[in-house]
Amino acid sequence: MPRIPHWERHLASALTSARTTPFVWGHHDCATWVFELRTALTGSPDIAARWRGRYSTGYGAALTLRRLGWSSLEVMGWDLLGEPLPTPQLAQRGDILLGGAPLAFGICAGRVGAFLTPEGLTELPLSACFLAWRI
Repeated sequence: MPRIPHWERHLASALTSARTTPFVWGHHDCATWVFELRTALTGSPDIAARWRGRYSTGYGAALTLRRLGWSSLEVMGWDLLGEPLPTPQLAQRGDILLGGAPLAFGICAGRVGAFLTPEGLTELPLSACFLAWRI
């Protein structure tokens, strides 16, 4: 999917903002942040509207995921983004990642992935990522 002009500025701004914006289930969590950022970087439809605001806890997120037909974040990624890259090490800035423990969606920020967690924005090496998708 083509990226909008000056997408790098949007990515940098989103990463800076995520460092200071509190994690909130259903509004500013890993999946919502990543898919909203995908929309901002590409102009694609707002996929996060399907679940935004529908849960307020981790348990509620898991229930919502299942109600939307996804048994896991991996299945969600395959359904919404298609086939992943052969290896996460091929991810480029702005691409979507799945990694960490517990698994979470993140954004490639160069040599690391940026993941929004209840503890804040966390960076992990790409080697700690399980899957990656080109946006």
